[in-house]
Amino acid sequence: MQVAYLLTCSPSLYFSFPSAWRNIPPTKPRFFPRAEMSSFSQDGHPPSAQNGVVLGCGALSLDYLATVDAFPKPDDKIRSTSLKVEGGGNTGNALTCAARLGLKPRLISKIANDTQGKNILTELKGDGVNTSFIVVSEGNSPFTYIIVDNETKTRTCIHTPGCPPMVPNDLSDSKLFSALDGSSLVYLDGRLHETALVVAKEATQRKIPILVDAERKREGLDEILKLATYIVCSEKFPQAWTTIPSIPNALVSILLRLPKIKFVVVTRGDKGCIMLERSINDAREAEEVEIGSLLESLMQKVDRRSIIPTCISSKTNIRISADGIGSISGRLLVGTAELISPSELIDTTGAGDAFIGAILYALCAGMPAEKMLPFASQVAAAGCRALGARSGLPWHTDPRLAPFLASSNKNSNLLT
Repeated sequence: MQVAYLLTCSPSLYFSFPSAWRNIPPTKPRFFPRAEMSSFSQDGHPPSAQNGVVLGCGALSLDYLATVDAFPKPDDKIRSTSLKVEGGGNTGNALTCAARLGLKPRLISKIANDTQGKNILTELKGDGVNTSFIVVSEGNSPFTYIIVDNETKTRTCIHTPGCPPMVPNDLSDSKLFSALDGSSLVYLDGRLHETALVVAKEATQRKIPILVDAERKREGLDEILKLATYIVCSEKFPQAWTTIPSIPNALVSILLRLPKIKFVVVTRGDKGCIMLERSINDAREAEEVEIGSLLESLMQKVDRRSIIPTCISSKTNIRISADGIGSISGRLLVGTAELISPSELIDTTGAGDAFIGAILYALCAGMPAEKMLPFASQVAAAGCRALGARSGLPWHTDPRLAPFLASSNKNSNLLT
């Protein structure tokens, strides 16, 4: 199939293609031998997170992924080397990841009662995501065309929003209250900002912590960030949001501007991640350390030969400053990414969503930050070994995750 045709056809035409062309991933839950689940509870969830109900509000879509040898130039006509269709959207992907890891996610979003919407629901249900809070209406479900470039290992996304969009009136009070009842964590991806703000305000009233995915500046995001407990953001967000040219200085500024935030993590692709965590106790009497030099000293301790993700942390409860901005009491952590060989790296679509899904699990399981960051990097790397945002997401029985899921730190204060 030519990419030019893929980008102009209606998504509904896809389902008239021969089944051999579709390559739709299975939507039924996987089942594992009893012996393989011996370290888990009877329902298959890791003991430390078996009560981990998380509520997400945000984007859902259907992704049309076309792999090409090289990204086309203007007016080019090329052929895709593979075509795949599966569920997408930041919240849909992150909660699918969380469900496979053992949490019990609930999802608030809106789709249409069309073929695409029905397939979105089927796939989510198959992965164990509670879809009973998703609004279904007449109209068109959101979808995204994704061109995966085999040459540069990049992906280009062309998104078409759903119509009509979700508004707060779509979500009744009874549904909102029911969705929040028993939830230990709320996740917002910055989309559907009016509805997300309603969810965030009610979660705040109930003292439920909120994790916000700050991928880029969006309408209404500032109001949501004021209620957030944790932020996971893209590499470009800290500088764009604060207008401060240095990432480490921008992280200090974020914690100063948003006093409720416990930590902010900035993801940097194959360069790993940086986390600035606020201390519970004030360290004003401690000697100040400039964050730029602190980050440099941590980076020098990273073992570049290590293939698996690692984490380097500064001392806890130190005074971290940024010139001309201010200082906070906390610590700085540097997480590395898993080194994936070029032959194994297939597609980075949804890597950030997988990272967040793992963070959601880690918070519910009580993982300390030093363990949480490598765990999230490991999960994200697994997703990059398959085409699409969800096909490569690991299940909690994956042997690669065993060291992280074997135990949790019950004294972790990240979710308290």
